[in-house]
Amino acid sequence: MNLSTVHSNPTTMPKTTFEPIAIVGMACRFPGADDIEAFWRLLDSGTNAVTEGVPGSGTGRAGRLFRESGVAPACRFAGFLDRLDEFDAAFFRISPVEAQRLDPQQRMMLETSWQAVEDAGIDPDRLKGSRTGVYAGISNYDYRALVLEAGEPTEPATSLYSVTGTSFNTAIGRVAFALGLNGPAMAVDTACSSSLVAIHQAVSGLQRGEADMALAGGVHVILSSQLFEMRANAGMLSPDGRCATFDAGANGYVRGEGCGILVLKRLGEAMADGDRIWAVIRGTALNQDGATPGLTVPSADAQERCIDAALLRAGLQPSEVDYVEAHGTGTEVGDPIEASATAAAYGRGREPDRPILIGSVKTNIGHLEAAAGVAGVIKAVLSIGRRTIPKHLHFRNPSPQIDWDRIPLRVTGERTEWPLRSGRPPRAGVSGFGWSGTNAHVLLEGHEAADGVSGEGDSNGGPWPVGSALPVPVSPAEKTADAVGLGAPREGGLSARVTRVLPLSGRSEEALRELAERYLAWADEGVGETSDGSGAGDQLLADMAWTAGVGRSHFDHRAGVLFRDAASLREGLRRIAGADESPAPRRAATVAFAFAGQASQWPGMGAGLYASEPVVRAVLDRCDEVLREGRNASLLDVMFGRPAAAGDLDDPHWKQPAIYALECALAALWSRIGVRPDVVLGHSLGEIAAAHAAGVFGLEDGLRLAAVRGELIGALPREGAMAAVFAPAGRVAEALDEHNAASRGIGLCIAADNGAHQVISGPADEVAAILERLEADGIGVARLRRSPAYHSAMIEPALDALEEALSRFSHAPPRLPFVSNLTGRVIEAGEALDAAYWRRQMRAP
Repeated sequence: MNLSTVHSNPTTMPKTTFEPIAIVGMACRFPGADDIEAFWRLLDSGTNAVTEGVPGSGTGRAGRLFRESGVAPACRFAGFLDRLDEFDAAFFRISPVEAQRLDPQQRMMLETSWQAVEDAGIDPDRLKGSRTGVYAGISNYDYRALVLEAGEPTEPATSLYSVTGTSFNTAIGRVAFALGLNGPAMAVDTACSSSLVAIHQAVSGLQRGEADMALAGGVHVILSSQLFEMRANAGMLSPDGRCATFDAGANGYVRGEGCGILVLKRLGEAMADGDRIWAVIRGTALNQDGATPGLTVPSADAQERCIDAALLRAGLQPSEVDYVEAHGTGTEVGDPIEASATAAAYGRGREPDRPILIGSVKTNIGHLEAAAGVAGVIKAVLSIGRRTIPKHLHFRNPSPQIDWDRIPLRVTGERTEWPLRSGRPPRAGVSGFGWSGTNAHVLLEGHEAADGVSGEGDSNGGPWPVGSALPVPVSPAEKTADAVGLGAPREGGLSARVTRVLPLSGRSEEALRELAERYLAWADEGVGETSDGSGAGDQLLADMAWTAGVGRSHFDHRAGVLFRDAASLREGLRRIAGADESPAPRRAATVAFAFAGQASQWPGMGAGLYASEPVVRAVLDRCDEVLREGRNASLLDVMFGRPAAAGDLDDPHWKQPAIYALECALAALWSRIGVRPDVVLGHSLGEIAAAHAAGVFGLEDGLRLAAVRGELIGALPREGAMAAVFAPAGRVAEALDEHNAASRGIGLCIAADNGAHQVISGPADEVAAILERLEADGIGVARLRRSPAYHSAMIEPALDALEEALSRFSHAPPRLPFVSNLTGRVIEAGEALDAAYWRRQMRAP
């Protein structure tokens, strides 16, 4: 074996195909910042969230963390979280007894994962059964130690909760359990690089096809003084509470707490799904220090090789990266090694006047250990989006151990505008180096949306607290719009809607009011205000309402705000937030889509929706395109009554495909804005659209069925008629039997049994004769619009041709309960909606 081949050389390493990964959602809980927007405000203002003093009752910790005296000075500083004891266990269906044994790290993983999914505009409830993975860094067993100190429980259930509530594996498995995820789930512990390693594993899983979406990040909470004091006594922690990375005063790191979660999807799928993309992961890499002077002593060569490998996988030159979010612990040994490795990797080919910029979020919030890497990623993503690099704190005197004059490295000691380069997006690297020797590096890139707007800010509009209201399973009707090329599901500025509804819900009255208050606070901040102060822009309000409808779970306590602008939105929110009583809880109603049959058409039908709704336009355009192929004429011209129309909308030749097309467009529109059918049924022709909505066949095959049906009916030689008779079915059937016995013609039949009245069908002259007789007997009748004699013997000459044409169409079992037009019953498993079925459907009542 040639040992020289073992040592990786970035110029000779085999390059593997790396599919970019989109960050479509983010959520965090960091010191001084409970959400993404608060975190950016903290960074942008140059705030130091590290506090001095023993954490008290406000932090939610049981008792004192440290002894009253004799504590090392370094233990008095940390980036602590508040309200660790606050957890809505009922929201996650966790009993009070189990919640008591639940590590706060597990609690935060649940809450932050839910918030991240909502930030991605995905209803968490719709993730059930999806191939979504969970990958997270976690390495602190403090809570298990507290549980063990409290004594061994004797009840079997409590003992079980003590085990599951304090294990690393269940912290990740619990997220998958709560959301019903079927992708990989793994806990990662490589010390300080844990969450970056978890992100790497998630990216790799997506690229290998092991998952279709992933939650990735890390969590860390400090609940015990013992490990804290051991690290302080070992000289690892800063005695003055400042993480002074790259500064001459660097004297150790400061501990911190927090949780950060990213939602990841393959870039192509995220773009096709119309997701808001915060940034793109271009490349990731891992390696190990190996043999160094000491177990915890980092290796500059290994760090450099890790960065090189990430660049290689991303297909980027070092000079094409603008900024590095450093591991940056602020230690005498670690800082010079990292600076040397970063400069060596990113200095190649870089102009002397354009050094690589570098900073570290640890100067703001401390070292979050297992969650440190994801904190750096979120900072870098926000910086890319805002085109601003926040101030790196505590950098006053550059470390003399770093040769600043010879390396192309500049610390962002002041708030810095992003050094944009024409022709390419902004890029950043994020480093995470575990003291166990495991190194990780992630390369991020800005993403420009189709409209030129970057993935910055909260474009989904609004606050998304826990308790408020893909790959994600979608309905057949939603797939219709996707199949015809409508990639972006958000209705946004493409819609001309004047009035919108903001749905609000919570698991309790209090949660509902709190959600309304959060929306109101967001609106009162003037988010989205136009330059003239007239209120939030239409695009933002449209996105907000859409996301609340389809990207949030809808709980039992519900309310809605109907609004036209920012002012009416605020007014409605104030009513809900200030209400003495919230609406009583109600279960979600069962939704049925009922599709009308013929005689429901009118000139111009669908024209308004076509102009204002992208989903409707996409479906109707595709139907028009398909029908043009066979008829060389426009269906939309006929539907909208345009002068160039090639036919009459009352002609079965056109009205049957027209009604089908509009009904499919309506079903797609309702489904896309969050109203999805639990059951479908259709009246006569409408049953074809119902079958499509249930997934029996695709949009185009259904259109061809309606078109063939209309052509065959329209070609029948003899004039027929239909009429409504307002009498019970038995009375009408008796009259028809008497008529048919005396008639020498084709005869009449009941075409539709509508309960309170019957529709009769047959030759026009025979229909006229029996109506005269029925009226003479005092029975109410109503002649229907000019129409062929559907569901009568008059259409039998068309049946063979219909069945032959349909035999070429593919069909599938209904994916939704489907009420048959023939029987009035739900189609059972094994019943085929094949050509023979549709033959019977056209003839039978």
